[in-house]
Amino acid sequence: MKAVVCARHGAPETLEIRDLPLPVPGPGEVLVKVAAIGLNFFDTLIIRDLYQVKPELPFSPGAEYAGHVAALGAGVTGFAVGDRVCGYQTYGAARAYVAAPAQFLAKVPDDVDLVKAAGLIVTYGTALYALRDRGELKAGERLAVLGASGGVGLAAVELGRVLGARIIACASSPEKVRFAQEHGADEGFDYASGDLKAALKAFGGEKGLDVIYDPVGGDMAEQALRALGSLGRFLVVGFAAGEIPKIPLNLLLVKNCDMRGVAFGAHARANPGWLRDAVAELMGYARDGRISAHVDKTFPLEHCAEALGEISGRRVKGKVVLTVAD
Repeated sequence: MKAVVCARHGAPETLEIRDLPLPVPGPGEVLVKVAAIGLNFFDTLIIRDLYQVKPELPFSPGAEYAGHVAALGAGVTGFAVGDRVCGYQTYGAARAYVAAPAQFLAKVPDDVDLVKAAGLIVTYGTALYALRDRGELKAGERLAVLGASGGVGLAAVELGRVLGARIIACASSPEKVRFAQEHGADEGFDYASGDLKAALKAFGGEKGLDVIYDPVGGDMAEQALRALGSLGRFLVVGFAAGEIPKIPLNLLLVKNCDMRGVAFGAHARANPGWLRDAVAELMGYARDGRISAHVDKTFPLEHCAEALGEISGRRVKGKVVLTVAD
């Protein structure tokens, strides 16, 4: 089978395409013939050895995928050969076949496209875990989403709308801001247009913002935090800007607010039942049109390096997905 292989740490251009033996599913595992693989920002980090999870070389990037069940290992129930499924794992999905524990797979409804399904678990799962479980977002609250046109940002805008929040979408260009507003944000802010803190304070009103969702980090984080209201929740989702901000802790004291980490991967791996229920919920939203599962670009598996370059260059609105030829 064809597989994308990281044999040495480095930029996307160092990835290789190799022919590997077809995996055999062990007890409790399912062999999936992969149709599509969702790529994420952390894939650009893990191949450079800059991510908190550090797999042994060689490995394949890719944490989410969709396809059809090709074979079942001993003891697997609930799946049959030919079933449409999607799955989550921290790495290893960018290949034509994946042998995965059945507990990390979910069925894909017939009316949900496999390409969309492949790009749904990580971004929307992260946003759901962040906003509902960690952020306790309530209907009518005011939510600011930084990096609102990227994969996890767009997911937060759409799920924030599902949860009934008022949303300001912040992004790095007028085009990206408009894109986020077209997907449910009430207002938008272009970082280059002025003072982020002032814009967020104006949106939050006298009470201040209730929740800030930040997958960007960098120098935007503290500006946003200063617009958070009393008992507000600042959700630390990631550091796409490349810089981990150093926040003055006195701000949390004087503002009487929280900063909360959002580690979707760790939570999903430790709670496969939660993951299965979350994916089923998200599939329902996708079927009902409440979330778009927007895929901006697709690339053949063999063009994984180019696809990751699009993510690194911040040229993506929504998701980038690899497709696998039959």
